Amino acid sequence: MPVRLKIEQFLRHTRMSPTRFGREVARDPRLVYDMRNGRELGPRMVARIEAFLSTQEPGR
Repeated sequence: MPVRLKIEQFLRHTRMSPTRFGREVARDPRLVYDMRNGRELGPRMVARIEAFLSTQEPGR
């Protein structure tokens, strides 16, 4: 599953704001908004996001 979809599901499930997610993961409050507008992420950022999501999701 693409990381963008994982983020959107996480935000819906946790009701976390996109701004807070971006700040916690990358110190970038615009991260999610920029991704929604076509921003491409590098492999290091994708790895950071995946690591964050894996620590936040129950059962993982």
